[in-house]
Amino acid sequence: MNISDSGEEYLSYESYPVWDRSVRVFHWINAICVIGLVFIGLAILYNKSLGVSAEGKILLKTIHVYIGYLFVSNLAWRIIWLFIGNRYARFKSVFPFGKDYRVSLGQYVEDLREGNQSNYLGHNPLARLMVALLFLLLTAQAVSGLVLAGTDIYYPPFGNGIKEWIAVDGLDEVAIGDIRPGSKENVDPVAYNEMRGFRKPFITVHKYAFYILLFALFLHIAGVVYSELKEGCGLVSAMFTGEKKFSQRPVDYDDD
Repeated sequence: MNISDSGEEYLSYESYPVWDRSVRVFHWINAICVIGLVFIGLAILYNKSLGVSAEGKILLKTIHVYIGYLFVSNLAWRIIWLFIGNRYARFKSVFPFGKDYRVSLGQYVEDLREGNQSNYLGHNPLARLMVALLFLLLTAQAVSGLVLAGTDIYYPPFGNGIKEWIAVDGLDEVAIGDIRPGSKENVDPVAYNEMRGFRKPFITVHKYAFYILLFALFLHIAGVVYSELKEGCGLVSAMFTGEKKFSQRPVDYDDD
């Protein structure tokens, strides 16, 4: 608390570095990819209602897969960064685990009940629960999406193996490679049905994780807005600048 020349009291804020460049780049690439995947995914899901042709549906799936590759690569890098990033980017500061987490969560909830504000430079204890859920859902979408890319339009990393699975006996490698999405030419119907049965649980995971992810993203955005208004620490701007601002030292600040 400082005193202005006019004698009025005001809060002075200090900037604290928190999100390194890798975290910030991951966040915005992930956001762009998820938005693109959501809209194209909805178009694929409701293709009949939208009047999309068979060729148009394959095109949508192809675009969906290419965005998915960027999404998966970006997510994979963030997982690596959980182990080599700065303190606030690492596993123990991002997920709700560790011997001190339960104590921190209890104290944070108690402070909320009493109307006190516990400022965290990294993710607060409740936010870490949401981050864990988002990582779980994003990973489920990434893994199931890669399988569906192979079983649906025969794209890497599993596409060639799927083609070999469903090809009629005696087909050479060139002919196997020429098998196209939506075409039954050179495809063994029995093997194809077996493959479709294999992919069914991945479709279920991809579909329902998608709906849960939409709800989780809504909660995430609502939580960010609430925290931005309640704490006034520049939570959104920190994903551009890498810094948050506080009038008091954050609970999890480390001088080192």
